[in-house]
Amino acid sequence: MKQEILESIAEGVIDGLVDEVRENVQKAIEEGITAKEILDEGLIAGMDEVGVLFKDGEMFVPEVLVSAKAMQAGMEIIKPLLKESGAKMTGTVLTATVEGDLHDIGIKLVGMMLEGAGFAVENIGVDVPAQVIVDRVKELKPDILGLSAMLTTTMTNMKTVIEQLKEEGLDEGLHVMVGGAPTSPDFAKKIGANYAADANEAVKVAKQLLGVA
Repeated sequence: MKQEILESIAEGVIDGLVDEVRENVQKAIEEGITAKEILDEGLIAGMDEVGVLFKDGEMFVPEVLVSAKAMQAGMEIIKPLLKESGAKMTGTVLTATVEGDLHDIGIKLVGMMLEGAGFAVENIGVDVPAQVIVDRVKELKPDILGLSAMLTTTMTNMKTVIEQLKEEGLDEGLHVMVGGAPTSPDFAKKIGANYAADANEAVKVAKQLLGVA
């Protein structure tokens, strides 16, 4: 019975069935299944499969966004229970689209996939000035900072953020991950960041940076 419910949650996430995921998560709680099990064996298991299908070209961005919405619907129910039980998230990620850039679909998808992999994610929006990002890093103390730029004219603002982080001594123990159409592994290396080509790779890179299997 337990395994069946968890599998139903995972399948609901893959199929993007928001209401069904909500119902099954509620059912799982009533059956005495722990929030951590629901997260790991239901919601994350579903998003892991979504990641594989996305990588293989069997799922596309709109479908992944629907799956992520279903996963988040389940997360909303179990979040208070996870806090109560003291279950730890994989890590904390702060994401932003740098100043001058209004693109947000890519970074939103990255955030959703990271949440699906068990990370706590906070997105502070688009067109965010370097100082605002730095101030939020200071307050939140994330493990990873994810920066996005979709224009060659705005990608240089990623370098500005990293320089300000160094100036304020906030780069110690903080991993910076960059992505977006004009960015590349060489560019990331040059500015002292880690590169992720897409949402799927962002999860992989984030896990490697924090030494999570």
